[in-house]
Amino acid sequence: MSEPKILDAIDKRILRIIQKDASLSINEIASRVGLSQTPCWKRLQRLEAAGVIKRRIALLDPMKLGLGITVFVTIEVGDHSAVAQKRFAAALAAMEEVMDFYRMAGEVDYLLRVVVPDTAAFDEFYKRLIEIMPLKNVTSRFALENIKSETAFPIAG
Repeated sequence: MSEPKILDAIDKRILRIIQKDASLSINEIASRVGLSQTPCWKRLQRLEAAGVIKRRIALLDPMKLGLGITVFVTIEVGDHSAVAQKRFAAALAAMEEVMDFYRMAGEVDYLLRVVVPDTAAFDEFYKRLIEIMPLKNVTSRFALENIKSETAFPIAG
């Protein structure tokens, strides 16, 4: 999927709107951006086809789901071969507790955001993590408070 050649001001307004509330009707979105329904729907279809809109989801409250602990985990691996990286990435991507997973530049190789119900659940996750392959260093930082959590990207223009 290729990126649209140019996102115009209306495309950007549509994107800002649906990032905040993707449950709005086409009619409501169209009204907010000054279009009729059909042109608005066509723009949304084009943005989806181009991969600008990856998916539309519901955001859930982890606390209300009993997932009260967020842990940021940094990992240094010993084996940087392509085969080891691929195997490690596949194993971690399959772990449902891992909410975000980044390969990093700098002092650590990977950064994870892990969400679990309690410390016992994190301990179980940690045991599975260290069984994947030999790791040089794993550091866990437990979040005490979520001050800001945003899913909407800043879209200039």
